[in-house]
Amino acid sequence: MRLLLVEDDDHVAAALSAVLAKHGLAVVHARSGEEALRALLPDSAEPFAVVLLDLGLPDQDGFEVCGRIRKICSTPVIMVTARSDVRSRIHGLNLGADDYVVKPYDTGELLARIHAVSRRNASGGDQPAEDSAAEEPLRLGAVTVELPTRQVSVAGAAVPLTRKEFDLLALLAQRPGVVFRREQIISEVWRTSWEGTGRTLEVHIASLRAKLRMPALIETVRGVGYRLVVPAGGAPAGSEPRPSPSPAPPAS
Repeated sequence: MRLLLVEDDDHVAAALSAVLAKHGLAVVHARSGEEALRALLPDSAEPFAVVLLDLGLPDQDGFEVCGRIRKICSTPVIMVTARSDVRSRIHGLNLGADDYVVKPYDTGELLARIHAVSRRNASGGDQPAEDSAAEEPLRLGAVTVELPTRQVSVAGAAVPLTRKEFDLLALLAQRPGVVFRREQIISEVWRTSWEGTGRTLEVHIASLRAKLRMPALIETVRGVGYRLVVPAGGAPAGSEPRPSPSPAPPAS
């Protein structure tokens, strides 16, 4: 499996490349954003399974590089950085990153994340967690989720979501009111049972609440997981509001 390591520190890159090579990964090292983008252009070589992207690059910010990567290919991207604040995590995931690892990290954890995102990509991780053959959009109050086209709108205004944000929302939206265990969500959306994905789930939930501007739509069930709560007045999927009965005429 080929991996593109985007890291400007040669000492860090050499040490990490040696560890990854021992686990069967063929590492190609890029020292800048432009070098990474050139390496990802289609050629005759085996495509990269994963990109490990450091955010502190000499020529441009790693967030910008991630956005440009998403315009040219769908290779999974794992951001590796010392920036641990939630806003940075959400920003990276919104740009299309598949995972976010904070330095210092455990090598075993990094390897597990690399294999997890590569498995998801190989098994068609872009598909919704549930069967997308249904044609009727899911209407949850002001929120509309269209499974076949993977489009989401709030009060008629389109809301752009990343692929995992859509998969997560689609899973919850198809069974409003049902509590999904964290382990179940991770298994169905991320297609892995590895416990370390839990933090990524929390970041995706926070991002969805912010993008939809409806914090109460996804409820945290403490110690269990999450459920989607249909706003007051929201109609079930496929149903139309019924007109109120006309008042009876006054007695003569």
